[in-house]
Amino acid sequence: MSAVDGRGSLTRSIVLLTSAVAAVAVLLTGLFAWRTIRTNAEAQERDQLARQAEILARTPPLASWMLDRQQRIAGPDGIGLALVRPSGEIDGPAAAVVGAASRDALLSGDKVSTTARLDGGEVLVEGAPTPTGGGLVLTQPMRAVDQATDRMRGSLVLPLILGLTGAALAGALLARRLTRPLVNAARTAHRLSEGARGVTVPAEGPAEVAELAGALNTLDTALTHSESRQRDFLLSVSHEIRTPLTTARGYAEALADEVITGEEVPEAGRILRTEIERLEHFVGDLLALARLEADDFRLDIAEVDLDALVEEAARAWATRCAGHDVDFRVERPGRPLLISTDGFRVRQLIDGLAENALRVTPAGRPVVLSLRAAGTGVLLEVRDGGPGLSDDDIEVAFVRGALADRYRGVRPVGSGLGLAIAHRLAGRLGGTITARGRAPEGGAWFTVRLPSHSAALNTPLTNP
Repeated sequence: MSAVDGRGSLTRSIVLLTSAVAAVAVLLTGLFAWRTIRTNAEAQERDQLARQAEILARTPPLASWMLDRQQRIAGPDGIGLALVRPSGEIDGPAAAVVGAASRDALLSGDKVSTTARLDGGEVLVEGAPTPTGGGLVLTQPMRAVDQATDRMRGSLVLPLILGLTGAALAGALLARRLTRPLVNAARTAHRLSEGARGVTVPAEGPAEVAELAGALNTLDTALTHSESRQRDFLLSVSHEIRTPLTTARGYAEALADEVITGEEVPEAGRILRTEIERLEHFVGDLLALARLEADDFRLDIAEVDLDALVEEAARAWATRCAGHDVDFRVERPGRPLLISTDGFRVRQLIDGLAENALRVTPAGRPVVLSLRAAGTGVLLEVRDGGPGLSDDDIEVAFVRGALADRYRGVRPVGSGLGLAIAHRLAGRLGGTITARGRAPEGGAWFTVRLPSHSAALNTPLTNP
């Protein structure tokens, strides 16, 4: 049994919920109607009795004839009659229900509507004044109201049952409308988790469900793009590793087979060492990138004088650039510039950008390392006199392997990880790094902005 089965289906839950809500609404409505039916039944019976009293009051001879014969008005309703004469005398079988107040009201020309007891039972009392100055009173047993109430309440049961049935059917239709796109979304999510790509969910149903479908479609596109980049990166890694391994293996086999002997051995050893160093550098970059992307990556935060740190880095890179006939320049304030950061990681960031610049800068062109204060932080810049970056290059400059794949065989490239490492290092240090295509020196221009007090350090990063 799946987790969904164990928790109960959404369709059943929606049907039960809507049916329960409808049942409560119908029951409350029925209870209110049940209580008001008797009031309405009494009002109807009283209104009918009052009209009969008015009709008889307008025909005094008929009322007097009935009274003289001492007869009740025949019929299943058991209506009783009383006559109030202009003198105030009360005659008739229902005379007991006419009190002084009712008699005075009728003699004054007012109608009477009340309830009284007659022959041991409760009755409705309705009276109307007569044209001669008296009045006529009719009574009706309360059981007539009870009978009318029972009839009306009996007719209420069917609408209540139909209401509950309709609510259940509406709940089923609503559940189907809601759950069908959700079920499709769940199936698509399972397919995505199993590795299927290029699957889409129709954006149907309520806005929230349609938004879920859109999110899954976006996720499918993102996964496809991410996996494509991973495949390209793995192919790039394989190429980078295979090249030095192939060279090293060839020379190793030649040495083992004594194809290379004598004075050729030192040169073969030098080539082997170069290829192994190249391989070590690439593996080191991979490990550095993996550590930077780990959630438990930590920094040693302390107060660092960036002016002194840049001066130290400049001495090292001036020597390296001189070996390639590249003009190295440094721009710094020449006074202490203190921020709270990890000095070792800042130096790693500078070295990565400087190495990238030196690789693409031809002999006789400059590489510039610049430091200056900017607002509440500092700006570190590395500019070069190389070929620069196009707008398309800038968009993928910090994507691992993107520029290396694009320019392999066109101009010198490294492992393709240096700028990706710089991007993650800048983020880990609480700063940002940006790239521009043309520096004053003619080449690429990378700018790192670091805050004076990095409150956002040691937070996990997402891939660019």
